[in-house]
Amino acid sequence: MKRLSTLLFLFCFWCSVGLAQPAQSTAQAIRYIKLANTLRAVEKSDEAISLIKRAIPAVQKTNFYWEAVANELLGLSYMDLRDSTTAISYLEKSRAQYLKLKYVASAWGVNEVVRNLTNKNLYAGIQIGTSTIKLAILKTKYETDFYEKEIKSTVDIANPSATFFADASGGYRPTQDALKVCLDSIQRYNIPNERVFIVLSNDVREELAKNPQNRKKIYDQLARVLPNSNLKIDTSLTASREAELFTTGAIPRKVWPTTSALDIGSNSTLGGYFDQAAGPAGKTFHGINVPVGINSLVGQIDSKRPANMDAYKKEAQRVIKTTADSELAPGLNASNKGLQNRRTVGVGGDIVWALITYLHPEKAGVTAVAITLDDVERFKRLALNDYRELTKPNLSGIVNAEIKAQAESDITTIQNQLNEKQIVAGALWLESIMKTYSAMTGEPKRFVFVRNADVGWVTGKFLETINFEYESTIAKGALYTR
Repeated sequence: MKRLSTLLFLFCFWCSVGLAQPAQSTAQAIRYIKLANTLRAVEKSDEAISLIKRAIPAVQKTNFYWEAVANELLGLSYMDLRDSTTAISYLEKSRAQYLKLKYVASAWGVNEVVRNLTNKNLYAGIQIGTSTIKLAILKTKYETDFYEKEIKSTVDIANPSATFFADASGGYRPTQDALKVCLDSIQRYNIPNERVFIVLSNDVREELAKNPQNRKKIYDQLARVLPNSNLKIDTSLTASREAELFTTGAIPRKVWPTTSALDIGSNSTLGGYFDQAAGPAGKTFHGINVPVGINSLVGQIDSKRPANMDAYKKEAQRVIKTTADSELAPGLNASNKGLQNRRTVGVGGDIVWALITYLHPEKAGVTAVAITLDDVERFKRLALNDYRELTKPNLSGIVNAEIKAQAESDITTIQNQLNEKQIVAGALWLESIMKTYSAMTGEPKRFVFVRNADVGWVTGKFLETINFEYESTIAKGALYTR
């Protein structure tokens, strides 16, 4: 220990005395720069800054590349010291120098650091649906050759369809208030308007298509929440486009070759998979769109006017069996080899979240949770025979207080969002889906619940954009920032 302390003292003395003078040559400047990088690694960024500043005069006019490297290291060292303003100044200078040298990858890497320091990697998306308004605030992060997401915050606000659609002559106050809550959350993160995406879901778009007289009044009401703003509401989201964005946002890109996506929604069941080749235009999406969801199934069952809940359950089994045969099997297309070859199905939707919440509350907060056919059959059995037991899971075995609190919160949210009729229909529909998938290949598929998949489409919008920009940057030798 004493010997180590002595060596450290001698090293620091040598740095302060032996290297006190500016570098006298390019070779010496490079040695200073490389040593500075090592000093950063041992948390001596102050000494690194001093050393780099002695190196810069020797390379400013003789070696443009090493000047760019020196400015990059200065920026990183000031970042270590939490001086973001100075760090950004040096990093931006380095980025410009790399671009001038046409070192695109280096310029891109420095640009990523700048984006992190300036929060330019934060995005926000709002989905206005028939039953909820969802907000996702996310941070993009670079992995190997592409970006993935890190969800920073989500907000899920009930938006009763009766209020949204039934009275077009009145004010849509609940929707306005919910949208304002979302916008207030975005402002706390200082996310600029160009990185905020607001869209009407395909379900809402189709509802408005059926009632065109409501469209302008609803848009006018929503516009009142966005005064003095260049925020725009995208009303063009089709089912196929929603499926593509959902798949992009819900399924990590590294597992695209082995995984398809499926979102069990209110009025549709959609998803798909990507075939991917190199380059920004090298991926092809193959969509799944079955125009059947939990609420539409409940509507079909209720249209038969069952006399009581027992009659509803019997009718539900008959209706869903018929619907699975007529809509689900053709929609999945047993001849689709790409779908068959993907062993894993990443699945989202409130009904799948309900299954995980009620049967596996100890997994609250786990990002991806495998679901077996046994899970689904148990879920269905309890939904049909003991709904109270299903919806009151025992949390006494959860020791971790944070997980227990999250489980309690999830249970409350699910109970507010799904009633008994929806749970019954959803359990039966989920069972039909799993069996239909397995029948395509003659062996069970691996189903995995993807948490936060309900905001997959809006995270997909930004991942699609930023990945395209990155791939274009590398392909064309130009750098774009957002």
